[in-house]
Amino acid sequence: MRGLAKLWMNGAAPAFEVIKAPESGPVVLSVPHAGRDYSPAHRALVRPPVERLLALEDRLVDELVRNIPGAPVLIANAPRAWIDLNRHEAEIDPGLVDGAVASRLMLTAKVRSGLGLVPRRLAGVGEIWRGRLPLAAVEARLAELHRPYHAALRGLLQESLDAHGTAILLDIHSMPPLSSGDAQLVIGNRFGQSAATWVSASVARTCTRLGLSWQENTPYPGGHIVERHGAPARGIHAVQLEFDRTLYLDDEQRECDPLKLERTRRILSEIVADVKRAALDEALPLAAE
Repeated sequence: MRGLAKLWMNGAAPAFEVIKAPESGPVVLSVPHAGRDYSPAHRALVRPPVERLLALEDRLVDELVRNIPGAPVLIANAPRAWIDLNRHEAEIDPGLVDGAVASRLMLTAKVRSGLGLVPRRLAGVGEIWRGRLPLAAVEARLAELHRPYHAALRGLLQESLDAHGTAILLDIHSMPPLSSGDAQLVIGNRFGQSAATWVSASVARTCTRLGLSWQENTPYPGGHIVERHGAPARGIHAVQLEFDRTLYLDDEQRECDPLKLERTRRILSEIVADVKRAALDEALPLAAE
């Protein structure tokens, strides 16, 4: 992946990091929304203090994936407020970006709510940026961050596919507690479009075995990442996993609770191991034909 992890706006940290695992199986983990390395360039352009942008983050969910055995990990360090890696390139908000032609864009519900490719506003905070952005600045963010991240993810999935005959992407996110209180984990597979049934079924069985409540596709069916990279017909399966933040954060939802973090990390490790076994089970009948 050399050359893909570009320096984040001339700072010391890369925009994203790839953590390879020894003896990796077919599972790949990605974390696109936990980035919290706000560069000087970012701080100079945003209206509120960056601490108020915390609500855009999947707060510290990257801590769940560190030290997970048997799976390579791709983690974004650049914040979602700069560019959202889980949005299509065309989900540009013409109310924010000068030169954006609405007829050429994907004006989705997320864009209209202010949460497009470059988020424009945040509930409880208001407008994020000091002024409108030129289209060239958004194109630069795509070239420097968005496209390299997706290229790195595509490369990891292809490596797994070449080595194991299948690849399973688990795209890791976190959510506030659901108002219904019915689920601590939401499994999103684009209503069956981004992954075969056995992938989500494996995750669900592990959750049930470990006492974690779950539901599928509601209210999070999966975003651009699983839609873009999931290709079940080619043997590449992608699901989005939304963990309730109370599973691993403290009561203030700002820092990790060490005991809760370790328990939830073990749950994710079990999910990875069980999906890996399920993938091998699926491959055996094909190998025998």
